[in-house]
This record gives sequence, structure tokens and C-alpha cells, in this order.
Amino acid sequence: MTITITAFERSPDRGRGLARDMRVRWALEEVGQPYEVRLLSFKAMKEAAHLALQPFGQIPSYEEGDLVLFESGAIVFHIADRHAGLLPVDTNARARAITWMFAAVTTMEQPIVDREAARFLEGDKPWYQERLSMVDERIRKRLSELSTQLGDDDWLDSEFSAGDLQMVSVLLRLKGSGMLDEYPNLAAYVTRGEARAAYKRAFDAQLAVFNAASTG
Repeated sequence: MTITITAFERSPDRGRGLARDMRVRWALEEVGQPYEVRLLSFKAMKEAAHLALQPFGQIPSYEEGDLVLFESGAIVFHIADRHAGLLPVDTNARARAITWMFAAVTTMEQPIVDREAARFLEGDKPWYQERLSMVDERIRKRLSELSTQLGDDDWLDSEFSAGDLQMVSVLLRLKGSGMLDEYPNLAAYVTRGEARAAYKRAFDAQLAVFNAASTG
């Protein structure tokens, strides 16, 4: 059965690999599963055909035979659960990897997304700087805690897993903020993730879509 995912026809991340289909692409590349991509305009994302797959009109969605999924975290978990390569065989190690998957998209990602919302939607408000300062403080607290947990290790729990895939994807959203540079071990951790061959294939595939849209 052919796997089909949806992605932005013209991604607002401008080819930086931050759109959430990137996480699904990366997971599929890690486990060696071929897939097809159906590109959607912002208009098509709100039409009935896509809403039948993704009730909130977002991307990505995932189709495999009669199985339809949405939410990138759930999709990555499904891929990791069905195919070898992203979750350990050992029961306890597997549980820890799943825990890190959830930690990435909840504990870590929430304040980072709050920061993005503040920058892009609230920059003209009189309380913007105070709000940004508060959000940055929350992010630094989480980064400090994560930095302590990672220590000098390459990955969060011995071997690379879907937990690292999700965590690196979340931390990439801080690129350009300077915050990761305050935690050298986290900056190196993200660089290791980006250096993986599967990540590079996924990134190049997403970037190609942006470049084609920009020149088309």
C-alpha cells in the first residue's frame, strides 16, 4: 500500500524544514518507507476533501490503504510502531522513547510556539516586550532542564529514537533566536540530528517543493 502524506504547496517556513510534514518525512526516511506527497494550497486545506482527512484543515495528513491519520505526533508514532528503526525492542527503553516523544510536542514545544505567536501576531501590542520576555524565560527553563538531562550523551536515551526525532524537530524552531547557543550540548544535539542521512533526504525533499513553488 502506498503511503501518501499532505504538505504545503507553498510552505510559510520558506524551505527551512519547520513545517510539520518534515517530521513525518524524516520518520519515513529513517525506517526506509517510500511515500508520496500531495501538495495543497491554503484554499484546498479548508475544503471538504481535505477536511475529511484532517478535520482542523492543517497538514500533514497520512493515508495508507483505508487508514487515515492526522497530527504529526500521532503519525510519527504510528510509523515508529509499525516499522523497525525508531523505537527500541526492549520494553522499558521503548516506553522511555515514547515518553520523550510526548515531552517534545507538549512540554518543550508549547512555549516555543507561544514565542512564535507572540512575535508574529502580537508585535504591535504595547505589552509585547514584557510578554516575549516571560515566554523566553519559560523556554530557557525548559532548555536548561533538557540540557541537564542530555548531559554529554549523543541522544536522550542511549540510541537515536523517535523521541530524538521529535525533540530535534521542536528545537529547530529556535534556530535564529540565539537561545540554543546558550546550551552548547543542545546545539550539538540538534546538529547531530540534522547530520543524519534520513534527515537530509527529508529536508531536501521539502526544500525542493519550496524552490519549485518559488520559481513556478
